Amino acid sequence: MNHLIPIIIVSLIICLTACGPAPETFLDNPVIAHRGAWKTEGLPQNSIASLQRAIDIGCAGSEFDVWMTSDGVLVLNHDADYEGLVLETATFEEVSQLRLSNGERLPTAEEYIRKGMTQNRTKLIFEVKPSKISTGRGVELAEKSVDIVKSMGAEKWVDYITFDHDIGLRIIALDPDANVAYLNGDKSPQELKEAGYFGLDYNIRVMKENPNWFEEARELGLNINVWTVNNREDMEWLLDQNVDYITTDEPELLFEMLND
Repeated sequence: MNHLIPIIIVSLIICLTACGPAPETFLDNPVIAHRGAWKTEGLPQNSIASLQRAIDIGCAGSEFDVWMTSDGVLVLNHDADYEGLVLETATFEEVSQLRLSNGERLPTAEEYIRKGMTQNRTKLIFEVKPSKISTGRGVELAEKSVDIVKSMGAEKWVDYITFDHDIGLRIIALDPDANVAYLNGDKSPQELKEAGYFGLDYNIRVMKENPNWFEEARELGLNINVWTVNNREDMEWLLDQNVDYITTDEPELLFEMLND
């Protein structure tokens, strides 16, 4: 058996050489592009183009907002309506007629995730929007969201965020290994930890009102993300607090500060 060891080692070296460099891994920086990196280039928010821009400039994550049409298709948009069409009460056929400013249609969650899966540097920060129709419909959206991610094998690309506590709890129940963060700002770090959340993702106003939550969250092992932070002073303050992530409409400014 021992005489086989040199052969095995040589074979491994040959394989590693032939296969080339190790694949890219997800980036380790605090920059989360809010609705994609759209502002500098004048791209539509929540578009495939803004996702590609976030990837190109090296953001650790690209956040996107998801609603469910009346016939159960998951589509991207920040607001509940687009050009007056209410997404939750419209059919996907109706939504598919809409166009963003660059000619794209509103992407489906599946299309956006598929694009994100062509690389493994920038994670996809999947915001499950609370339903304006009913709590039950919001939970259904959570279930469909997890189903899509699992069916695509996209678990390692996707982290979830939501303002709705019931939605967050449903995602955690469906996928206990998923990273799920809460957005609303009305739960203490201890409450989030007990509920099974991966982290808090709070507005900067909330964190300024509760500065003790930085240390409390760290002691509990919770991830800390803060939104939506667009000026240098607030970015500097948060970097001094050693937050994990900063969600911003100005990712290029944050990179400039990190590189100073």
